[in-house]
Amino acid sequence: MFDLDAHIGLHADALKLRAQRAELIANNLANADTPGFKARDLDFRAVLAATHGGGVAARQVGGAIALTTTQSGHLSTAADAAASSAGALQYRKPLAPSIDGNTVDVQVEQAAFAENAIRYQATLNFVSSRFRGLMTAITGQ
Repeated sequence: MFDLDAHIGLHADALKLRAQRAELIANNLANADTPGFKARDLDFRAVLAATHGGGVAARQVGGAIALTTTQSGHLSTAADAAASSAGALQYRKPLAPSIDGNTVDVQVEQAAFAENAIRYQATLNFVSSRFRGLMTAITGQ
């Protein structure tokens, strides 16, 4: 029997994590002018290693990025507690902290977003080529 997960490998998980990281970085950029906002990032290598190795962190993170709540009236999810306890989400260390407590450095975030987008596209190209190979094997052309 053919195992599709074994054929694609960890690249399917990498695509999910890259998409989550893109959302997280976009959230940082959207809050660049919000006083007191703390920039967050996903430790991609650690989470992917935990996912690939079957570690606890990846199972707890699941398919969602945890929400940051700043007031008691904000909604929380089970993924929030799991992701923060797993250490998947980390605060970004600012190069030059601002007076209002915001730790978002727009240039750093834009560079991280661009790098993540390129790596996402590379992973997507790899997965696409694997599926093309499968289709060639199935159709015999």
